[in-house]
Amino acid sequence: MSERALVSVVIPAYNAAACLEEALRSVWEQDYRPLEVIVVDDGSADRTAELARSFQPQVRVLLRQHGGAADARNAGAAATVGSLLSFLDADDLWTPHALVRLAGVLAADPELDLVYGQVIEFRHAPDGRLFERAPVRAMLPGATLMRRESFERVGGFRTDLRVGEFIDWGARVTEMGLRSAVLSEPVLRRRIHGENTGVRQRNARADYATVVRDALKRRRERGT
Repeated sequence: MSERALVSVVIPAYNAAACLEEALRSVWEQDYRPLEVIVVDDGSADRTAELARSFQPQVRVLLRQHGGAADARNAGAAATVGSLLSFLDADDLWTPHALVRLAGVLAADPELDLVYGQVIEFRHAPDGRLFERAPVRAMLPGATLMRRESFERVGGFRTDLRVGEFIDWGARVTEMGLRSAVLSEPVLRRRIHGENTGVRQRNARADYATVVRDALKRRRERGT
């Protein structure tokens, strides 16, 4: 590819002041340009918006009332202009060279709609020790790079789900027959802590059942 495509990075952030700077630095340390970065402050009560603004003009900041990660991602995506799109959670980190690897796969095969890589989960113990799990294959928001036209074809993330909205989006990707590829190397470090959405909203686990039920309903409607 003679000219690299613009990658738009959307970072939804809710009370993420403790982690956001590290996430942003993992973006700016990528050896891929051009980049467009938008932080969507989802009604935070801490210094998230102030911290994000400190990175201007390299970072654009959108302020919204608290509506959840799906709503924040949709708003961020609507404000971007890049032909390639990724969603990095404010508490996660890209590995070095992640964007070069992901974008390279899409550049090499124009028929691909999206590509994702391996994920390393990590956490810090109270005494500061670092614990990491072995890399696993996972189509998580921050591990996935997609073409804008493909994202728009599938549609945005469901805002009626408190958890599982990216699983629902991935199910629609599969149902529509979009083409994807998987890297064999890690592209994302996923931070595990007490404020992960899946931990904070244990009472929303029924949303996962909703995702499965709705996917099965769509299959029946298609007669497959």
